[in-house]
Amino acid sequence: MRIDTCGTSCPQPVLMTKKALESSPKSDKIEVLTDNNTSKTNVKKFLASSGYNVEIESEDDIFIVRGTK
Repeated sequence: MRIDTCGTSCPQPVLMTKKALESSPKSDKIEVLTDNNTSKTNVKKFLASSGYNVEIESEDDIFIVRGTK
């Protein structure tokens, strides 16, 4: 599952991530795209607290926060 949160500011990216996970509770992989450093950090913390292993990659000015269970 991939969520594009570019152009939004906190707490919106975390809320969008939470909603996506709630709508697909059996999902074991998620990618969240963000263009904001604070959002990157907050989404990483949320995914980690939800039991995901988190990796962050950047392409151009976009951060890709990947969570896997």
